[in-house]
This record gives sequence, C-alpha cells and structure tokens, in this order.
Amino acid sequence: MKIKLAIGVTMALAIAGAAYAQNVAVIKERQTILGGWGDAAKPVGGALRGQAPFNLAETQKLLNAIVDGSKKLPNLFPDDSKTGEKTEALPVIWEDKAKFTAGFTKIGADATAALAAIKDEASFKAEIPKVLSNCGACHKVYRKPG
Repeated sequence: MKIKLAIGVTMALAIAGAAYAQNVAVIKERQTILGGWGDAAKPVGGALRGQAPFNLAETQKLLNAIVDGSKKLPNLFPDDSKTGEKTEALPVIWEDKAKFTAGFTKIGADATAALAAIKDEASFKAEIPKVLSNCGACHKVYRKPG
C-alpha cells in the first residue's frame, strides 16, 4: 500500500513539475516577443519624437516583428499561465480573452498596413502612431503598471 501511495505521489509531482515547466516556457516566450517589440520600438520612437533620424530599415524591423509576433501571441496566454513565473499580465486577459486577442489581430493589421505605406519620413510620421497606439491601449488594460 505504501509503495502505491509513493508511486502516486511521485507521478503527481512529476505531472505538476511538467505543467509548471510549460507555464514558465509560455510566459518566457511571450515576454521574449513583447520585449523584442519594445527593443525594436526604441529607435523608432526616438525618430518619431525627432530625437533620432528616421531609419526605414529600423521601422521595417519593428513592423515585421509585430506582424510575426501578433500571429503567435494569442496562443501564448493559456489559462494555466495566469500566475507562476514573474508575469506582468493582469487577470482581465483571461476574463475577456476574445477582446484581448482581438488586439493582436488589430496591431498585426495596422503593422501590415504601415509596412506597405511607409516609404519616407512623412509617411512614417503619418502611419507609425497608428501602430504604436495599440501598445499603449493594451498596456493600460492588460499589463501591471510599473
């Protein structure tokens, strides 16, 4: 009887450990994608504010990262990733998942449109705010302040 109990406990711990590892992996993957967006946005934001020269290649790098990431991110917020690893995701994500994931569709579409439209500094200044406004809108509702 004690052996069966020990085997059962060992299996439960192994399953829990595997679930936690998956939780950590998915959180890290979404943080990597979103962190990459932030890193790529720094020179673009500087150019938008007039603190750095406009650079089409940097702008395209950001927009391509957003297009790519916006396709992956909706699947990187499973129900079992609400807590565990350090995350800035707020519970409201899972309370209204459809609205949250629609934001990724919108930013992906806006980035795709901007990729086609931005050819020079004038078109950059007209188009890039449409994309970047998605970031702030999402952060206000779905990300812990700080």
